[in-house]
Formats: sequence, structure tokens, C-alpha cells
Amino acid sequence: MILQNELDLIEAIKKDTWMMEILETVEQLSLPDCWVCAGFVRSKAWDLLHDYKERTQLPDIDVIYFNAEEVDEQIEKRLEQQLLSMKPEVPWSVKNQARMHMKNGVAPFISSEDGMAHFTEIPTAIGVRLNRDKLELCVPYGVEDLLSCVVKPTPEFKKDMPMHNIYVKRIETKNWDKIWPKLKLKY
Repeated sequence: MILQNELDLIEAIKKDTWMMEILETVEQLSLPDCWVCAGFVRSKAWDLLHDYKERTQLPDIDVIYFNAEEVDEQIEKRLEQQLLSMKPEVPWSVKNQARMHMKNGVAPFISSEDGMAHFTEIPTAIGVRLNRDKLELCVPYGVEDLLSCVVKPTPEFKKDMPMHNIYVKRIETKNWDKIWPKLKLKY
């Protein structure tokens, strides 16, 4: 399948029954500023660009939201349990971006999009959600790198050597270039 832009990616997701079921399940929680992101979208695009007939297995389904009023990690665990009760076969991971800035010692995020913009690599910094039967993409850095199979660090992980080392280690341990051989890894 040819993916050239955001609309092509949205159409590909719409046609994927499994992805739509995931998005419908997450939408039922009515979480503020909520997105299903990272590998959920990235792997779909790369699978299509590699003409794979089978979906590449995901270690988890990343659900992010933003609620600065309730930053207790236990709330995230309860939300994961709620999602598990709805779709027990899915490896859910729920994170409130209002507290995730502490992971890398950066300034607090102001939204889920801001949180995504601080993910490690550009093609991972992408989210999708179902909003009243309409698919929406959140792409802080656009889709060009994702759809060109280019992997490079987000600005946060490119500018500072300790952060860049996190990016390099992540790329080395993920082995994405073995799963998707058309990828172009940039350091």
C-alpha cells in the first residue's frame, strides 16, 4: 500500500478493524486529551510500507492522556485494569502526560501533544484518536519521516549528549531495522 500523507494513514487505520476496535474501546473512557500512540500507529505504517500481510506484534498499546489535576500513577493502573476488563487480550499501557516529564527531568508538559513531542524518536511521536466517529492524528513533527521510513531523534534527544545516548541505546535494543529492513536509521 502506498502511504503518502496523513489522509492515507487515516484511511489505512479506518480500514483496520482491530485498530478501530482499540480506538473505540479507549474512547469509552472519555479521558481528557487522550491518544493511542507510538508503536500503535508507527508499526501500522511501517508494516504497510513493507507490504506485510500480518501485523507486527506490539509489546503494548500506549494510551496517553493529560490531566494535571490527578497525577497519581495508581490512577493509570486503574485505567489499565478498566481497559483490560473491556479487552483482556490487549497489553494496555496508560500514562498521564502531566507527570511523565519527571522521567527525563524536563519541564512539565502542557498537553499530550507536548508529551508526544518529547518521545525519543520522531516516527514514534504520533497519536490517533477517535473523536465522535472521526479519526484525528496528532503529529508534532508531521508524517514525512514515518512514511519515508526514516528514524531519527526528536529535538530533545538530539541536542543533548546524555539524551542522545538514550536514543542510540533504544535504537540498538529495539532492532527495528531487522523487523522493517527498509528503515533508515539516523544518529
